Amino acid sequence: MSPGLRSAALRLCDVLEAENLALTALDFARVGLFQDEKRTALAALNDYSAEAANPTIDKDPALGVRLRALAENNRRLLEQAILVQNRVMAVLASAARTIQVPVGYGAKGRLANHYGSSAVALIVRA
Repeated sequence: MSPGLRSAALRLCDVLEAENLALTALDFARVGLFQDEKRTALAALNDYSAEAANPTIDKDPALGVRLRALAENNRRLLEQAILVQNRVMAVLASAARTIQVPVGYGAKGRLANHYGSSAVALIVRA
């Protein structure tokens, strides 16, 4: 394995470890910060793999096992994060459906428009 390929694989491992920690903590804001870094690390790994005569990382079994385990854990954690975010969206949608607009009469005896008269706030923390 070329030094460049090894370096790219190690970089991707580092990014996946950091992202997995953020996913485990359900820190979605921090997870989003890894998007570009992960894309760059994957592109570098692909570039070095394409240039190498034999691009397999199986020549360093420990690195291959580590990268596969991190990638599998990342996939599982991302799927879990999607489920959590779907639940949050369901809570928000449910709350939006149950908000009732107060009905009342205006100065001229007609139904008043209270749609813009009060603020509604909903804070959900995952």
